[in-house]
Amino acid sequence: MAHHHHGDHHAGHHHDHTDIDWNDMAPLLEAQAELFTPLYEHALAWLAKRQTEPGLIVDAGSGPGVFACLLADTFPGARIVAVDGSEPLLERAQARAERLGVADRFSTLAGELPDVLDDLDYPVDLLWASRSLHHLGDQRGALAAFAARLTHGGTLALQEGGLPARFLPRDLGFGQPGLQARLDALEEERFAAMRADLPGSVAETEDWPALLTAAGLRPTGTRSFLLDLPAPTTDRARAYVVASLTRTREGLGEHLDADDRATLDRLLDPDDKASVYHRPDVFVLAAQTVYTAVRTK
Repeated sequence: MAHHHHGDHHAGHHHDHTDIDWNDMAPLLEAQAELFTPLYEHALAWLAKRQTEPGLIVDAGSGPGVFACLLADTFPGARIVAVDGSEPLLERAQARAERLGVADRFSTLAGELPDVLDDLDYPVDLLWASRSLHHLGDQRGALAAFAARLTHGGTLALQEGGLPARFLPRDLGFGQPGLQARLDALEEERFAAMRADLPGSVAETEDWPALLTAAGLRPTGTRSFLLDLPAPTTDRARAYVVASLTRTREGLGEHLDADDRATLDRLLDPDDKASVYHRPDVFVLAAQTVYTAVRTK
């Protein structure tokens, strides 16, 4: 699969990659990544204590470059390479780097992970892979390829797992309580089907430290980071909730029972005072987990 993006969250964002217009999707991916910036900043502060003064940083699956530019800000002495399968998203990443004044040490590389990493000119001091690994059929093989690109003492930072995002109270005041938990269960089924359909798909126990060890790396830490935007939330957070639930309705609607479909339709009706457009109790709560490992030989 050519496309691997930070915005493609396992919970709430779906893996129907075949006919996606990434240029059309880019504003949503950018808006989501910008909303998650407080979480990313905490992760980067933690990461900066583990890999000090890296010379070359690769963002493997950069999407439109929001995180790649945060890497440039966190590590002002580093060169950043944003890697992705989508040329339109990389064009946006380069434009963002220019707007933020970091273009002189920012470049892009288009192609399929992990093979495209062979096109890098130098070994990597810090390789960040955020929710891109699970789009590769052979995750164990991909981790070995990531590890092979690291310099001695270089760090691989892998963001996988965490918890599904939550936006709404368990009881909405209409419909059956627990809607988001049922949507999560459907998304898990869809995610499993996506993994099974990938070229060269290999079932793997998702013990990331064990897989990093198998790739010849030494695990150095695991930490989860929280995005907590409580109610009453901002317009930007509300827009993210609308976009996320809209994609859920489009992607999973046929698998919902009639009651849950009706509930979701009410939540997405801008003329309904009980919708996420107007509810005072809408929030965003998400947790993402980062695993680090170092190449020692």
